Amino acid sequence: MNESALQPPLLLFEQVSKWYGSVLALNQVTLELTRGITGLVGANGAGKSTLLRMANGQLKPTMGRVSVRGVDAWDWRARRLVGYCPDLDAFYEDLSGRGFVWVMARLCGYTRRESTRRTEAVLERVGMRDRADRTLRGYSKGMRQRIKLAQAMLHDPELLILDEPLSGIDPIGRQELLELFQALAAQGKCLLISSHELEALEKLTNHVAIMARGRIAAVGTLQQIRDLLDDHPLSVRVDVPDPRAVARLLLALPDVLAVDVSPKLPGEPGVCVVVKARNPKRFFQQFGALVVEHALDVRRLEPLDESAHAILGYLLGGSGRT
Repeated sequence: MNESALQPPLLLFEQVSKWYGSVLALNQVTLELTRGITGLVGANGAGKSTLLRMANGQLKPTMGRVSVRGVDAWDWRARRLVGYCPDLDAFYEDLSGRGFVWVMARLCGYTRRESTRRTEAVLERVGMRDRADRTLRGYSKGMRQRIKLAQAMLHDPELLILDEPLSGIDPIGRQELLELFQALAAQGKCLLISSHELEALEKLTNHVAIMARGRIAAVGTLQQIRDLLDDHPLSVRVDVPDPRAVARLLLALPDVLAVDVSPKLPGEPGVCVVVKARNPKRFFQQFGALVVEHALDVRRLEPLDESAHAILGYLLGGSGRT
């Protein structure tokens, strides 16, 4: 039997919830990662950053357990296996990029000589070896991103947690980093990459986890997620001045399963159209053509399933931001 198959998962969330006072940031999250690249996408406030900080041991769960190779993520032995590239900058701005990475190596416990060796190696790997002597306060956003990535790789961790690592990177630099991430995955590393840009992640991996309101709304390949949506028809609210006439038009669309004209929510006067459709991407294309053809005055269009709302924001090409 493969020895790696006997090891605990590299990263495991078991029914994890996190409260900030009265705010529930993570709600019963279960997630297991081994090797390769997993993209983490979701709207602002979906819980991505909280999940990443719990994975690297910065936060403890209110309920449930987070472990790295079977060790509690809060334990120092787990942290030795994790490299973290945060979204927000936290530099000693007076240091050079090279000096900052070297200091981080020393804080990891390496000797001066080993710190120098590792610093040069990771700067070379992120494309900063020839540009690392300027002070950090003069760096561009892209250069700062590369330095953050370099310090995360210093101790050659099994698990790399990267929060928006492509933010501010020019197209050429972005391609270089995508190739670096793929090379790390080919070496057996596990990368969890948070991003608002599903298009960029699609070039990197077909395996994603989509977060919505503190939950994992869907996890798997993009095709599996699209198939999941097709297997569970989507209900959409449509507000228009003449709901009954629009309901008749919608019934003629091939992917529409049912149409109801229903009262709006309590406190909202009038009625709205609720349409149940399969194949959401194709339905919205058909609906858009219908709006143009009949010059419909659509005043509100809203998926009624919160998880599907988040998923659709990405699968239909939007940002998913709220």
